[in-house]
Amino acid sequence: MRRVVILYNPRSGRARSRRKSDVERAAAVFRAKNLEVETHPTTGARCADRQAKQFVEAGFDTVIACGGDGTVHDVLQGMVGTEAVLGVLPLGTANSLAADLGLSRNPALAASQLLTAQATRIAIGRIHYQRTPDRRETRYFTVAAGVGVDAALFYKLNAQFKQRYGMVAYVGESLRQWVVQKFHPFRVEWNDLDSGQQRSEIVTQLLVVRIADFGGVLKQLAPGADLLRDDFRLVLFKTASRARYLRFVTGRLIGQDWSDPHIELVDAKSVSCFPHNHDGTAREPVIHAEADGELLGRLPVQMEMLPSAFNLLIPPRK
Repeated sequence: MRRVVILYNPRSGRARSRRKSDVERAAAVFRAKNLEVETHPTTGARCADRQAKQFVEAGFDTVIACGGDGTVHDVLQGMVGTEAVLGVLPLGTANSLAADLGLSRNPALAASQLLTAQATRIAIGRIHYQRTPDRRETRYFTVAAGVGVDAALFYKLNAQFKQRYGMVAYVGESLRQWVVQKFHPFRVEWNDLDSGQQRSEIVTQLLVVRIADFGGVLKQLAPGADLLRDDFRLVLFKTASRARYLRFVTGRLIGQDWSDPHIELVDAKSVSCFPHNHDGTAREPVIHAEADGELLGRLPVQMEMLPSAFNLLIPPRK
């Protein structure tokens, strides 16, 4: 680490009034080690990828994404395939990747952790989705991706709700939306790593999980998932029962691994999602997809793992 740029989201989280001072506290820690440091605000949604790429091309070897999971997601898009290193300073509302890495919410302490972190080249998830009826797009993700009910929640919720009212209110509104959502079925296909067989299931929700610890009250959403693995942990909800969903989530909250034949956890390196029916009629429900908490688009969706895709600063794990 020699030349460091901190890209911070001035709109992320609820403590926006002190965002600049928090960023400068972190920068001071790096400068105390005689590193060249610059700080720059992100210029808008889906702009941080271009900013990160420009700084890497200008010779910065380390890019620090300062904000929440959304900010990290945007910066990540400009880092994949480069030799530069991505670091995380958790100052957003949702900081799942930072929680999994064990990073402090104190910016100065987190910066100190990054100074002793190991630059590790890891795999990345890539998702292809339908942005509009005539336009396909691709994004990378680190934390998780989802197709079905949880993505529909992101679609229904106001994009500013979380920032305006905080995570508690956001979760409350999510639960309310979840109660009224329809659970539309769709088809999932993947090659099961345990059996080696090509499998297909009709589900109402797919979660593709990369990390072990989401932080807060929700720890292990998908036991066995790990950021250092080269595969996904898939959670397949083969049910439209809200009671089964609630039982699964409750089990994850209290650390109980209740078995349910309608909810299956499997390992895969790629997965594809298609509408349940292929009649092409207007009655086909729109099924949404998200990644790292960012609403992306709709079916059809394909995801795969890209091994050794980018460098991430990972502090020593306890």
